[in-house]
Amino acid sequence: MDRQQEFVLRTLEERDIRFVRLWFTDVLGTLKSVSVAPAELESAFEEGMGIDGSAIEGFARVYESDMVAMPDPTTFQVFPFEGGVSGESARMFCDILLPDGSAAWADPRHVLRRMLAKAAEKGFTFYTHPEVEFFLVQDGPLDGSVPIPVDSGGYFDHTTHAVARDFRRQAVLALERIGISVEFSHHEVAPGQQEIDLRYADALTTADNIMTFRHVVKEVALSQGVRATFMPKPYTDQPGSGMHTHLSLMEGERNAFYDADDPQKLSKTARSFIAGLLVHAREYTAVTNQYVNSYKRLFPLQLPNVVTESPAFVSWGHLNRSALVRVPAFGKPSSARVEVRSIDSATNPYLAFAVLLGAGLKGIEEGYELPPGAEDDVWSLSPAERKAAGYDALPENLSEAIDVMSKSELIAEVLGEHVFDFFLRNKTAEWEQYRREVTPYERQRYLGAL
Repeated sequence: MDRQQEFVLRTLEERDIRFVRLWFTDVLGTLKSVSVAPAELESAFEEGMGIDGSAIEGFARVYESDMVAMPDPTTFQVFPFEGGVSGESARMFCDILLPDGSAAWADPRHVLRRMLAKAAEKGFTFYTHPEVEFFLVQDGPLDGSVPIPVDSGGYFDHTTHAVARDFRRQAVLALERIGISVEFSHHEVAPGQQEIDLRYADALTTADNIMTFRHVVKEVALSQGVRATFMPKPYTDQPGSGMHTHLSLMEGERNAFYDADDPQKLSKTARSFIAGLLVHAREYTAVTNQYVNSYKRLFPLQLPNVVTESPAFVSWGHLNRSALVRVPAFGKPSSARVEVRSIDSATNPYLAFAVLLGAGLKGIEEGYELPPGAEDDVWSLSPAERKAAGYDALPENLSEAIDVMSKSELIAEVLGEHVFDFFLRNKTAEWEQYRREVTPYERQRYLGAL
């Protein structure tokens, strides 16, 4: 037994923790868990916990359903709260294995681990920093009616909620108590919309933190009588929730994206990485924006006096918030990074980070050339002007995104055959169900007029 496992067992005994939750996600990024008694954890470290993979979205066919959840002791965290219940519980993320001890190809954590290992072979460590947006709404029925935001605030407003007072402060304190560092938090553009930014970490740690973040934020909201939602676009006439994510590659202690001799301080590695993100953007969009609703955020209804910063067109630029990939200003070499703005906060972070890294590494491997940057508001250009500038549109709906992804050799390689095939089947079924659904919009528009 290693020292980290011993630390976990000792902590459970010293703090009299009665419940240990073993966490993992399915292919879509839905959090799953199984609880074990502390007395069973030592054997779980040695042998894992048996689970029925056929009951988990995308994990296994019925005839190959036996799988093993192997707890990762480096992810151990004590939860001093949970839904207002007294006492402490703890959680660990798991790697999903086959009965012979090999990694399960359908485990999203394993998909990301594979890509991180590929980057490590080239001498790179991949770091990410997400800015997570979400809505805080009054608790109510989930019957499709329009939710009521908890406030009427706007960007950076100092709001006082009629309910959920000091919500962000409570959420940040809860995250800090379990070891997740927060960099910023503030009110976003739309009523009820919040943003909390997590600190830089390696991509696997960040993906684990995002899954924990969603759970904690929803728990804090419920404890205050409201609801947090990571739905990309809850309101027709308000901006949606994204997860703008900053990416960087480190070579040991050196930032591989920085070059002091370049006029823009960007290395050739950074330029090829950005070019990879652009060349393959349409291919990975189904992963970074995986729901029907995601495309309502990317291609919103254009309304007067509503600013659109959703990055719907394949372009890059400095300080350009309409670009798909933005290069933020950085004051020191270690801060050189790129920001991908298309991702929404409902994505599966393991798969999203894997495909972004895969696209960037492909650009480096093939020596992709970076086109000129866009410094204009890409949305304000006419379709003809965007076409002349070479700014392709991202897929405009989930159906188009699925079709583009299905033809991508890169995404198939990054995800692996099992995840790639299941993801496409699941999303095709979602689109078909949506396509056949008669909506309130149709009844409102046609029932009386036709």
